[in-house]
Amino acid sequence: MAVAERVYFDTSALAKWYLDEFGSDEVEAYLQSRSSVAISTLTIVEMRSLLARRRREGILGTEHEGKVFTTFEDDVHRRRLIRHPVDDQSVEGAARILTLLHDSGLKTLDALHLSIARETGSRTLATADRVMADAARELEMEVVWFGR
Repeated sequence: MAVAERVYFDTSALAKWYLDEFGSDEVEAYLQSRSSVAISTLTIVEMRSLLARRRREGILGTEHEGKVFTTFEDDVHRRRLIRHPVDDQSVEGAARILTLLHDSGLKTLDALHLSIARETGSRTLATADRVMADAARELEMEVVWFGR
């Protein structure tokens, strides 16, 4: 039975659902236990960028890159991945997070992901990014870790 509580997936963890890499099996098992997961429109841009970078690095062929992105878009369309917009409130929330966690090393776009996660009511963040995981814990979020 799928769990209903909303979890926010950042791109570092979500990519493991679509690409065979360290932690992919764990991400697959976790996602199969969820009824849906939250992402943002930012995730779409980051996924496109990540796949293009992997192609340029020779890790993915052009055809495979296209198939992976099409599968990702289909998951968004079918609402397996619940997309939330980036808006002024999200940006302002990210600025507040960066002010609060000013010594964390948190990157701009990761602060934006955390802001959106909080806006969606997600109390859990799935990530493979250590700095983002630490920041989420400081914000009193639960973290599902898929990194090394």
